[in-house]
Amino acid sequence: MVIAPLDGVAVPLQQVPDPVFSEVLVGPGVAIVPEETAQTVLAPMTGRLLKLKPHAFIIAAEGRRAVLVHLGIDTVRLNGSATELIAREKQVIEAGEPVMRWLPVCVTQAGLSAICPVVALDAPRDALESLAEGAIRAGASLFTWRHSG
Repeated sequence: MVIAPLDGVAVPLQQVPDPVFSEVLVGPGVAIVPEETAQTVLAPMTGRLLKLKPHAFIIAAEGRRAVLVHLGIDTVRLNGSATELIAREKQVIEAGEPVMRWLPVCVTQAGLSAICPVVALDAPRDALESLAEGAIRAGASLFTWRHSG
């Protein structure tokens, strides 16, 4: 199971204003329109933080499953001004542990979209099930991987 890394409203990836996500080019998943309040972004699953940047991170679990959490669209341009890292790159982290603090309002004030794609990297389009929709709290189930035969 992959949990929601933050509070907001879960929507289909097709609503992300970036074709890399909306056309499922990097993998299937769910996007979260975040609440604008300051948030602590949680690890969506247990694994190793392969990449940790102020605007995004990748966590990989055993079995070669990896999840990308991208905090807003084009937010790399903010140079980390909307985030404060808590975890460290290469760290092993448990699902639900804090990765960073984030201010979505800084993203929207900069004229950018704060929507957060949460993507199963390089997974087939049909790899996920039980995709969440609607209001969601950090730590709630966001999606699960289908069991491969």
